[in-house]
Parts: sequence; C-alpha cells; structure tokens
Amino acid sequence: MIKQKIFISAYACEPGLGSEIGVGWHWVLEMSKYFELWVLTRRSNQHTIEPWIAEHPEYSHIHFLYFDLPKWVRFWKKGLRGVRTYYNIWQWMTNGIVRRTMQENDICIFHHLTYGNVLWKVSSYGQKQFFIWGPAGGVETIPEEYSRLYPRKMQLVEKLRRMVAANLKWNSGFKRRCLNADLILCKTDILRQHIPARYRDKAILFTDVAVDNLLEASAITESAPEKRVEFITVGRLDPWRGFDLAIEAFAKAAEKNSHIHLTIIGKGADKERLQALIAERKLTDKVTMAGAVSMERYQEYMRNCDVVVNASLKEGAVTVSFDSMAMGKPLICIDTTGYTRYFSPEYAEIIQRSDRKSTIQALAESMVKLTDAHTRYEMGKKAQLAGNQFTWENRGKEIEAVISKVLKERNMA
Repeated sequence: MIKQKIFISAYACEPGLGSEIGVGWHWVLEMSKYFELWVLTRRSNQHTIEPWIAEHPEYSHIHFLYFDLPKWVRFWKKGLRGVRTYYNIWQWMTNGIVRRTMQENDICIFHHLTYGNVLWKVSSYGQKQFFIWGPAGGVETIPEEYSRLYPRKMQLVEKLRRMVAANLKWNSGFKRRCLNADLILCKTDILRQHIPARYRDKAILFTDVAVDNLLEASAITESAPEKRVEFITVGRLDPWRGFDLAIEAFAKAAEKNSHIHLTIIGKGADKERLQALIAERKLTDKVTMAGAVSMERYQEYMRNCDVVVNASLKEGAVTVSFDSMAMGKPLICIDTTGYTRYFSPEYAEIIQRSDRKSTIQALAESMVKLTDAHTRYEMGKKAQLAGNQFTWENRGKEIEAVISKVLKERNMA
C-alpha cells in the first residue's frame, strides 16, 4: 500500500528528551508508521537523530532535512534566550526548502508540528498547501491576581499576553493561518474558542503528549503508614508554571501532616523567588530544589516519589503528568481545559482554577488527602491502568485517524 506523503516542520524534534522536543520526536515516529514523511528540523538535532536512526533501522525510511542559521546570524542566541526571534527567522529562511522539497517529491500535505504556538510564524508556502496546524496553543493567559506576585519583567510579559489574547481577532497572521488551515489541532479549549467562528469547524481538541510505555515503573505497593510522603513537581522554573502555588499549598499541608517532603526539579528565571518563598515559609528542611537533572535521574525521582504535582496555570509540565500514569503515581493538577481532560478523579486530583487563595487551599487539601497510603495505592493502580489507553502507540492511531478523516472529506485519500 502506497503511503500518503506529508512534509512536517518540526523545529523541536530530538530523541531522548522531554517537553516539546520530545513531543516532536514521538509524533514523527508514530506518524511514520502510517505516512511517508519528510521532516525538517534544526541541524543541531542531527547529531542525536542520525545515531538513533542507525540503531533503529525500522525508522530509516523517514526523510530528515536539517537547517540552522549561519553562525554569524545566531551568535546572539543562547539556550532559550532569543528563541522566538530565532524561530521566526528560521521559518522565513526555510520556506524555500519547504517549497522545493514538496514540489520535487510531489507532496501536497504540510504539517506544522513544532513549535505549537499560534502566534508564531508558519511557512508561507506550506500553509497554502493542505495545511495541518498543531497541536497548538499560545493564547492561554494568567490572571493579574496571580501574575502581580511575579518578578516585574514577568508581570509585564503576562500583561502583554493578556493584551495580545484580547486583541487576537485583529492579528492578521493568526487570521490568515486560520483561513489557510484545513485542520487545526488545539491543545486547549481556550484556544479553540479563540478560533474565529467561521473557521472553528476545522478546529478540534487534541493533546500533543502521551504516556511513554518505555518508562520502567516500579511495582505498585502500598506504603507503610509511617513512611515520609514524597511529593514531586517538575518543569522549567517559569512563574506561570505555578511552583509558587505548589510551595504555598505544601506549607498548608505540612501544618496538617509534617511527615511530608517536596522536591522541585528544573531550572529557570524564577529560581530566586521560589527559594525566598521556601525560606519565608520556613520549609528549607522540607522542600528540595534539585535543579536540572538527567533523564535517568528524573526517572529515578519519579519512581521513588509518591505523588506528582503539576500546579501549572497553563499547558505546562504535561510530559511529567502523563509520566505519572506510566509510573502509577497519583497526580494533583490544575485544570487547563487541555491535557487534563485525559485525567479522571479516580486517579488524579483535578483542581478548578479559581481565585489564588482558593486554588492554593484546594491544592493543599489534595496534598493532605494523598498522605493516606491506601488512597495513594488505589489511585496509583488506576493511574497505571489508565495509562495503557494513552500510550504513544495509541496516540499515533488517533493522529492517523484524524488526518485520514479530513483527507477523505477533501477527496485526497
């Protein structure tokens, strides 16, 4: 059977990593089972992609293309600093590669996969073909009640984001991409509601993450009642990810049960504020900031913890939330109208975002609830069982079904 050809723009795509880079990689692997793929990514990813493909020849049929800006152009970019500007220049400079590759190989389907931000550029040639966009987000905002406690720079950033979201209907680039798209995969219902009504029939909810069934989970056993309860929260230390909420909730929970501990894994700009908050709440002996860790060390932390906390106010730390399923750990999270729809009260405490005080109180109450060993045991078993439904293999089947349905409707399959 001849596979349908698809060109994928995957700026972030690399094996062995989490977050958006890992998402791009897993999507490519799964889609390659059903479609013939040409994948454009950064040249800096080549040194890990090619050795991995050499070790997994069953994926050698994927056509990878690489491009990076010349060194003299990108001297100012370091890590995530300047990533938006670099990314938008990269999209502009790779447009010729997209056009040439699609024309030479008779490809008529273009999928813009990563970065999944609807405010950022998409290949001008690609979006005029059969255009699949996402999964994407980028218009979710943080209320001022929360952001007023952020460092001044981040207060201004969040204020700007609220202004951009409020005026999205006037954003010509966004409207053009909505017009051109044949399928819009929305990470959250918040984004779906921002899609202009006349294009909303092309938009569906579709999360970008799944359970990694390659994770080595330890057997789920009921902890001894006297065991110290280990909470863990993971992600880049950005203010909107809610680490301050997790710390304040943990402080309240520790008043009810002192035999608990919280580990924060990640690095980022909010580190000093979080350290000050830990000291202010007199939690230095109960909260550990572990910094950035290797994937192996991260998995070890996950195996040894009892509860995973994701207090992100937007779609953040989603990978660790799905990893909690694979590891059989109960999850405490804030409803973002996106990935949280895959979680059930049977194995997760899903907090509705309310005013800041009420949200912290709800997080604290969930932490106290999960200090009970039997409750954790029962929820952990159900989490791991549910995780079998949300594996990357199953996500791949969903991706194929969604794309094939739209292609058939357009008489392209």
